[in-house]
Amino acid sequence: MIDDIKKTLWATADKLRANMDAAEYKHLVLGLIFVKYISDTFQSRREELTRRFADPSDDYFLHDADAELLVEELEDRDYYREVNVFWVPEAARWESLRANAKQSDIGKRIDDALSIIEVENPKLKGILDKRYARAQLPDGKLGELVDLVSQIGFGVDASTARDVLGQVYEYFLGMFASAEGKRGGQFYTPASIVKTLVAVLAPHHGKVYDPCCGSGGMFVQSERFIEAHGGKLGDVSIYGQEANPTTWRLAAMNLAIRGIDYNLGREPDDTFRRNQHPDLRADFILANPPFNISDWWHGSLEGDPRWVYGTPPQGNANYAWLQHMLYHLKPTGRAGIVLANGSMSSSQNSEGEIRRAMVDADVVEVMIALPGQLFFNTQIPACLWFLAKQKTIRKGEVLFIDARKLGSMISRVQCEFTDEVIDRIANTVAAWRGESAEVYADIAGYCRSVPLAEIAEHGHVLTPGRYVGAEEVQDDDEAFADKMQKLTEKLGEQMAKGAELDALIRQKLGGLGYEF
Repeated sequence: MIDDIKKTLWATADKLRANMDAAEYKHLVLGLIFVKYISDTFQSRREELTRRFADPSDDYFLHDADAELLVEELEDRDYYREVNVFWVPEAARWESLRANAKQSDIGKRIDDALSIIEVENPKLKGILDKRYARAQLPDGKLGELVDLVSQIGFGVDASTARDVLGQVYEYFLGMFASAEGKRGGQFYTPASIVKTLVAVLAPHHGKVYDPCCGSGGMFVQSERFIEAHGGKLGDVSIYGQEANPTTWRLAAMNLAIRGIDYNLGREPDDTFRRNQHPDLRADFILANPPFNISDWWHGSLEGDPRWVYGTPPQGNANYAWLQHMLYHLKPTGRAGIVLANGSMSSSQNSEGEIRRAMVDADVVEVMIALPGQLFFNTQIPACLWFLAKQKTIRKGEVLFIDARKLGSMISRVQCEFTDEVIDRIANTVAAWRGESAEVYADIAGYCRSVPLAEIAEHGHVLTPGRYVGAEEVQDDDEAFADKMQKLTEKLGEQMAKGAELDALIRQKLGGLGYEF
């Protein structure tokens, strides 16, 4: 049911886009979905309160309440805030916007509604993107978009509403990333990669940090993991940073609609030059930094305390990200990072030396090679780094997993991990760490635990394929000479068939006057 809703909504929304760039249009659509949700949940809470005020058996029962007192109580913001529901003034409620959807000034009405909501909810200050009055949509299209979003029914149950909205929101983020290509994918990590990071790290408590959080997918998946394993929404504290202003707002909305408490810093800004959480020491860090960025350096970063293992090269930020995250981990903390494959073997500038220092310091825990075609924005092969600030188990070893052949194609250009593959990877790591009942064992072509001395012999290169070996091939006990005879005969048959087809093509073309 929800899948049909998502697909129908997307098809209609994309059709309404006309000639507007997907990157611009994304914020219009997601902003309206956000307003519809907070208006629906507000109205749902209001109706709940109305029932409870009239119920003598309820703690909220109002004795001898007249209509005037009832209205006054319903306007008390504390009733809404106590259950994480945003207060929505009457002029900003969805029905008011929908009633005026066909008016020529609907864009200004939406902007005004967002401004009122911000005033009433300081948590949303500077987060809602007020760009509707100047949106470059053909006449009437914005009103049609309001009508479309009106079709999303979030229901009366708060948790169900949040789940429906979360799924629609996440689906739209993914579809926009695909539509935008490179620019969209920059801020969107495919769900199966986020799930893999979360499954391996198991962030079930404490402080969770993402220094390049994009639209907040790592946080959302972390919360899902906690709830799936019997925890509570508030078991973790969320910290993030994002340099792109519109994406920073998107992340805040993505978290706000789910009732997740968060701290994304005072403002959007560059993580290296203006670190918004300088004193943070996190239990878990999950991140997908932009690959191989070359314009990250600033003179103020010379001698920065984050460069414990060496100053990163100015032309590539990969080892700046790795060291930034290690710096922000608690002694017991772990990090999972998506990086380009080159990070595992590059010796350009100081990268090889930094990697050697990290390996020798035993902060590298697990390395996973990923399949191609996982990302919307790049065909650069990627890998997962898992770091541990201070290992308590498996000291002096690194677990290598080669998952390059484990992807499943979901479209002509897109690949993903199934839940079964993610479980296999997570279970392998858990067994290796001694965190499960399973006993870890090396599997040729898939995984191997390697001592640091052997990694040093390979020049501190961390490419899994170098260590896990080749997959064992099933021997069918057929003699080589017999197998070769069969294969040769089959090849002969196929070549003869090919010659027949060539002759037939020549004949047909000749009949049309195209001899060759």
